Amino acid sequence: MGLGGCIILIAAGAILTFATDWHMKGVNLDLVGIILMIVGLIGVTTFSSIARRRRVMVPPTTPVVEEERHHHRDGYSDGYGV
Repeated sequence: MGLGGCIILIAAGAILTFATDWHMKGVNLDLVGIILMIVGLIGVTTFSSIARRRRVMVPPTTPVVEEERHHHRDGYSDGYGV
């Protein structure tokens, strides 16, 4: 489950807990909403810790050399004015 799924779980749990006044026989919707929010928070923390480990930067093994190119366009240095 990705980060979006975790956020959807948190939102659905908050809606069930705080925004509804339905009463179902044998089902406590407030408890179901709290459970969904807890599962969503656990998913977010797990996802963020895994994503943080994936973003570890490894320094390059070979040095990076940047070339400087001088573009001098006077008509003679490009080979056409000889």
